[in-house]
Amino acid sequence: MSGGKGATYSASRIAARVAALGRDVSREYQRHRIDVVVTLDRGFVFAADLMRHIDAPVVCHFVREEVRDVEHGGHARREVFFGSGPDLQGRDVLVLDAVLESGVTQEFLLRRLGESKPRSIRLAVLLDKPAKRRVALEPDYFGFRTASNEVWIGYGLAAANGTGRNLRELSSGTNGTHRKLLRGGRNK
Repeated sequence: MSGGKGATYSASRIAARVAALGRDVSREYQRHRIDVVVTLDRGFVFAADLMRHIDAPVVCHFVREEVRDVEHGGHARREVFFGSGPDLQGRDVLVLDAVLESGVTQEFLLRRLGESKPRSIRLAVLLDKPAKRRVALEPDYFGFRTASNEVWIGYGLAAANGTGRNLRELSSGTNGTHRKLLRGGRNK
């Protein structure tokens, strides 16, 4: 589902794919406890739906990324920070995020969570955008693979003005699809 004209994943297609991911995760962990780490602000809708399809005990943790401009050696650069993470020593950890594009932020978070020595750590994302990957990171589970130039709105992902997270479908493109949805158009 990619292309410049706009693409849509319907609510029913998303639900079916998330249910399938839940079955895959359940098989992998075989009813052992899973410590799920949810990235806010993008991953909460995907995480809520996916967790309801996991047949295992789940403990939920939330992390929020904070992007800061820092001065280092006379040069300004942007860095990503996360607050103090949960103690995950000896735990099976599943990190949930909505979109994996460059992978830089997720790789940093996985390394940070790995410092507490979990038994295992895996990554699940709704949208995998591999064309712009800047690090050697692949998700263990993904819903849909899509073009990196697409901007998606709905299902927890917001437009530039912050609206659209509540839409049940995902839409991308530049042909007015976003405007239609954000003005109250179809929301399957």
